[in-house]
Amino acid sequence: MTCQEGGPEALEDRPSRPGRVWNRIPDAVRSRIEALALEVPELSPRELAVRFTDQEGYFVSEASVYRLLKAHDLITSPAFIMVKAAEEFHTKTTAPNQLWQTDFTYLKVTGWGWFY
Repeated sequence: MTCQEGGPEALEDRPSRPGRVWNRIPDAVRSRIEALALEVPELSPRELAVRFTDQEGYFVSEASVYRLLKAHDLITSPAFIMVKAAEEFHTKTTAPNQLWQTDFTYLKVTGWGWFY
């Protein structure tokens, strides 16, 4: 729109962001997710997302649940078992091509802190 088409008002600054985000979770759904999180506080964001999707029939991602809970200060510290590194594996491989792997979701490195 030019000044000739819209008059002087056409030259005023306008925000470049859209008025509404197309994939925003509706407030009513957000409230139900928060209620479920308060009802079952021991569940992780992933477990909450799965349970909500199963119970409500409305898909919500783990990341969306995490952001929602974090915004409302509902993220609890992870329950973890402290594991100390050993000099060597306790259970040794017994055949070629055996692969032993450990999967850590939360890892604490002494002197550095927690890694997620």
